[in-house]
Amino acid sequence: MKQLHQAIENHFALHGSETKFMSFVKQFVLFGYLQAVSCIFPVLIFISLAFSSALHLGIPRYDLLLIVCIIAQVIMYRIGLETRDEVLVITLFHLLGLVMELHKVHHGSWSYPEDAYTKIMGVPLYAGFMYASVGSYICQAWRNLRLDTVHWPNSIYAIAIGAAIYLNFFTNAFIADVRLYIALVLIVIFRKTKFSFQLHQKIYYISALLSFAIIGFFIWLAENIATFFDAWKYAYQHTGWQMVTWHKITSWSLLVIVSIIIVGELKRLKEKRFN
Repeated sequence: MKQLHQAIENHFALHGSETKFMSFVKQFVLFGYLQAVSCIFPVLIFISLAFSSALHLGIPRYDLLLIVCIIAQVIMYRIGLETRDEVLVITLFHLLGLVMELHKVHHGSWSYPEDAYTKIMGVPLYAGFMYASVGSYICQAWRNLRLDTVHWPNSIYAIAIGAAIYLNFFTNAFIADVRLYIALVLIVIFRKTKFSFQLHQKIYYISALLSFAIIGFFIWLAENIATFFDAWKYAYQHTGWQMVTWHKITSWSLLVIVSIIIVGELKRLKEKRFN
């Protein structure tokens, strides 16, 4: 698998003899390929959602989705698409997501209407994999695109703002939602931060704040697909599917920030250990 991946990367390598247009095309295609490879686990989940909504295999749908997610993770690890460290990080995302799901479902933010054996307090265990798929994408993209950070904020500030974002998802059920103030602080902390990514031997840079917003937007699009296939339902979707409200882009962008901070800080910690 690694040899095939490397062969595809080499095929789109720049040799210096290309025109500007061909250089752009090769780099654009390579970027798209690396993004697609990084999205394998989320794509598998959405394919499973689509087919499981149409098929009836004698097993509750949510239980089937849980089995598919576990098998997918085992296969990805076995064939080298994910490392042991990445599996551990994804497991952490699964647990953090599951805790949030238990809280949100309990307070009626959304629901899982179908029956399942693997349901705890109204939340099917496969739900944690929806968050884990975000973690999987970030881990894969970090490795495949050889991501690095520029002007990453002090770890104390990064961890503190990440914790504040995560806790606000819980506390806004009891006190005022302070995400606007958190977002303002976030902009100050990450205003200079950039991500560098490498396409073969050429390095590009993107603003961290812009990347947070872009990923949040695409997850919002994915959420619309997921709710269309009844992966879960918001209160306003029980009488018929409706587009997920736009303000959810903010929620997903903030969740992406928490995810990236976790991955970024763990990688920085690992680098310190080996240096």
